[in-house]
Amino acid sequence: MAGAGSRNWRLVRADPDAVPPSARRFMARARQRKLRAALPWLIAAGVVLVAGLLVWVVYGTSVLGVRTVEVVGAELLSQEQVRAAAAIPADQPLARVDLGAARGRVRELPAVDRVVVSRSWPSTVVIEVVERTAIAAVPARQGFILIDDDGVPFRAVTEQPAGLPLARLAKPGPLDENTESALTVLESLSDELRKQVVAVAVPSPVQIRLELRKGRVVIWGDDTKSGEKSKVATELLGQKGDEIDVSAPTVVTIR
Repeated sequence: MAGAGSRNWRLVRADPDAVPPSARRFMARARQRKLRAALPWLIAAGVVLVAGLLVWVVYGTSVLGVRTVEVVGAELLSQEQVRAAAAIPADQPLARVDLGAARGRVRELPAVDRVVVSRSWPSTVVIEVVERTAIAAVPARQGFILIDDDGVPFRAVTEQPAGLPLARLAKPGPLDENTESALTVLESLSDELRKQVVAVAVPSPVQIRLELRKGRVVIWGDDTKSGEKSKVATELLGQKGDEIDVSAPTVVTIR
């Protein structure tokens, strides 16, 4: 039993009305200030989380992976040849496809002059190909080699394409001086003369000659003054003679 001097303690829940209204308002404003201070951090954390999730989906999963490789402009080449050269793995995240490397691999195909590789979201790689255009056919052991206006040999065929002149060259190529001379002459021909040309023969850069229809020949000499030589040769097509020598265009001979 407690002594006379002991005290009895007990907890008493304070009546809400016992807190002054001014104190309650102060505490409410304090809570609001804390919430407003924390809100930007919560938003930033949410943005970072969403951005991280998106980056993971785009770069780390096959959700936006390659489903289709679309080839545009291929005629000499098949679409499968272009796709095989590009070597783009199926389901690889589209954002991680190395477009430059794919472009370089396709560009190595001899028939390809230019190529553009791009992404088409959500799941397609587009390969746009510009193929080389043949301007002459070089006789080879088993058929013909087609060359473009840069002298690049890019395709072997068994038959001479209709309407394409022959270029009689020993070693066709963009660095071959005989090839360069042949291209210079072919580029200079008038439409009328071009229709008559069967072949341009270049055993050396100073021994160029044109082989025309009906067995006629134009002695061209070197490739200098080719525009003037073309004009003179065109004007003389109506003259009799099997050989027209325009190697010196100011002193022409016909035999």
